[in-house]
Amino acid sequence: MQQHTGSQSRTIGRREWLAGAAGAVVAAALGRIAPAADEASAPSRPEDFRFCLNTSCIRGQKRPLADEIALAADVGYDGIEPWIGEIQQHVAAGGSLDDLRRQVADSGLKVESAIGFARWIVDDEAERKKGIDQLKRDMELVRAIGGTRIAAPPVGAHGKDAAELDLSAVADRYEAILELGRETGVTPQLEIWGPSKNLFRLDQAVEVLKRCDDPDACLLPDIYHMYRGGSDFAQLSTLPGGMIHVFHVNDYPARPREELNDSDRVYPGDGDAPVTEILRMLQKIGFRGALSLELFNRDYWQQDPRTVAETGLKKMKAAVASLG
Repeated sequence: MQQHTGSQSRTIGRREWLAGAAGAVVAAALGRIAPAADEASAPSRPEDFRFCLNTSCIRGQKRPLADEIALAADVGYDGIEPWIGEIQQHVAAGGSLDDLRRQVADSGLKVESAIGFARWIVDDEAERKKGIDQLKRDMELVRAIGGTRIAAPPVGAHGKDAAELDLSAVADRYEAILELGRETGVTPQLEIWGPSKNLFRLDQAVEVLKRCDDPDACLLPDIYHMYRGGSDFAQLSTLPGGMIHVFHVNDYPARPREELNDSDRVYPGDGDAPVTEILRMLQKIGFRGALSLELFNRDYWQQDPRTVAETGLKKMKAAVASLG
């Protein structure tokens, strides 16, 4: 452990966090792909962050995944976060997963994560089994193109008519897909959805991870979803930095959170979100993952995809540069 004086908080480890240790910024590593303990005990630097393009930003242009990969590399991103449907479309059109994997590697990119919608969380046992089977297939697709992570949102438990889930049950179900992740080599990241009936706040997801006490348990936070669901952004400063491998970056307009939907997301810095403060918290807890731009703005979907990708990267880098 390492003591910091002045304005820096003491870093504590995952076990202390799980035990409810009070205080402070947590920066210990978590998971087999987290930073080494001595490295994660100190705040990260702006250059430790990687920049990733979630293909949602340009999905309205309906470009093939291979074109999106080429664009992300050409613009200057470090990674890409595709949607499972795009990988499936590539295969359906006669494309090769091996070719995609080689393209990503040859472009110098990394598949930081992928977006899927398997119903792993639902109460109905038969439906949940189908969801887990789907998740396994999704994980295998991600692994085939070189990825090691996939989003695990509360699909099927998110609608207004959904039953309220017990967090202990959610923890058991998340543990089950973490085990599946170890079998496939693709870690599911627990994701909150702000408008959801379940898992709509960060503290709920954190409680699930505490109940799991699994070394591979991790979060996939999102600026828009945290605001939309009423999360306390300050809670980020109490988490282990290694618990977050990918962080979705976006911004939102100055309107009541209940009025917002996905299409209201804007480039970081163009809205009302405390983007700099959020990034500073990530820096202090030792986050060394990917900042993934995730937007669903229909105005952006009408623009040239290169313009959108370039603008998003420029604005993410400017936000990180402001950290000094």
